Amino acid sequence: MPDSAAEPPHPAPHFTGLAVVGAGPAGLAAAVTAADGGLDVVLLDAADEPGGQYYRSPAPGLRATRPEALHHGWARFAGLTARLARHRDAGRIRHLAGHQVWAVERTGADWTLHAVTGPDGEGAATLRARRLLIATGSHERQLPFPGWTLPGVVGAAGAQAMLKSGLVLPGQRVVVAGSGPLLQAVAVSLAAAGARVPALVEAAGYGAYGRAPRVLAADPGRLREGIRHSAALAGHRVRVLTHRAVTAVHGTERVEGVTVSRLDRDWRPLPGTGRRIDCDTLAVGHGLVPQLDLAVGLGCGTRCGADGSAALVLDESLRTTVPGVWAAGEPGGIGGVHLALAEGELAALAVTEDARGGTRGRDARRMTVLRRARRRMRAFAGLMGAVHRPGPGWTGWLAADTEVCRCEEVTAGAIRTAVDDLGAGDSRTVKLLTRAGMGWCQGRTCGFPVRELAGCAAEAGAPDRRPLACPVPLATLARAARPEDG
Repeated sequence: MPDSAAEPPHPAPHFTGLAVVGAGPAGLAAAVTAADGGLDVVLLDAADEPGGQYYRSPAPGLRATRPEALHHGWARFAGLTARLARHRDAGRIRHLAGHQVWAVERTGADWTLHAVTGPDGEGAATLRARRLLIATGSHERQLPFPGWTLPGVVGAAGAQAMLKSGLVLPGQRVVVAGSGPLLQAVAVSLAAAGARVPALVEAAGYGAYGRAPRVLAADPGRLREGIRHSAALAGHRVRVLTHRAVTAVHGTERVEGVTVSRLDRDWRPLPGTGRRIDCDTLAVGHGLVPQLDLAVGLGCGTRCGADGSAALVLDESLRTTVPGVWAAGEPGGIGGVHLALAEGELAALAVTEDARGGTRGRDARRMTVLRRARRRMRAFAGLMGAVHRPGPGWTGWLAADTEVCRCEEVTAGAIRTAVDDLGAGDSRTVKLLTRAGMGWCQGRTCGFPVRELAGCAAEAGAPDRRPLACPVPLATLARAARPEDG
């Protein structure tokens, strides 16, 4: 694969035509497409290498000889990184690795981006851009249950990241559980790498996909992908248990086994159906949630997605509701890598059209093709979100002493007391009374379960609002407030 090593962290250029935040599939496709169109592009990303979570590569020190063995669609990624390298060498793209953007603000007709740099966030960089494209990806959604804080419980996406970047397995006997298509890919990857996967536990069911035959027929690639995963799971002798969930984890110092219970249609555990499965690791996750901090901070409008999470409101050219800001990939709703790649290219063509004041015939035709593909893939994404959306009965898994907010050690019982006895009627009041969501992750992990436990139906799909998109040293904030001093 062509060398895609990014430039080391250093002060960012003062001005650029387009700033792309995020170098995952959507951001990478957007950056190279915009540079193809003649725009001056800066690509900022917190990671050291492009690719995001999906195309996460092994650390250079591991000297992996076949990183493509851990990925699907590696040839497409290799092509994108080759284009990135050519544009970087020609000075059309500046790739700023190790730059995590923590805030964006309007400065006249432009945007000012503030980023922390370095492994500990001790450095700072500021960039001004005429146009902004947000491709910040997503993070994993977790639903708490008794024992989920025990060592040996890892996120499903986290288990895959360990394998891709560290070439290590999270355990030898791994139960994969939760809900969503990601679980199949994780189980197949772990089994192919040598782990024993006794079960894939899916809280929803796959039969619901069959009730939308037109959506399936319009996106046959996803159907073929599902068939491949099913065949691989069967080949590795992984039992697929649908309409079930892990409702307890057993062990003293680390995971020794899990209890799997059958669920009703609302995800309530059915009494007497719990069965133990021995394992040393549980990889669990309930889908992904769009990362919207920067966009929400700018005032971009959001909607409630089919999976119950907030997503950006975008037009067919992927413009947000804020002029001068576009978005691509997961911020517009969880849809997978193929959708992210298509949206990245489409958004870049739209930005190029805006910069030129018009579009060329070839680009116009390409945009038409991409819009059609996007509508088809977005329809499937909506179906996927609806099928795997957590049912309201999942809170029945929780005991009173089950921690919901791990950062602040707030239990389900404390949250229920805040609602039932202290009159908390919204998640903000629950937060003030219990400190749930005030820890290091700022509610990224516990925000959804807290809202569900508090019964805040009016907040369904409402975006979390955080003034800072990541932890920032006080010295950096002080310099940003008094730029004339530093």
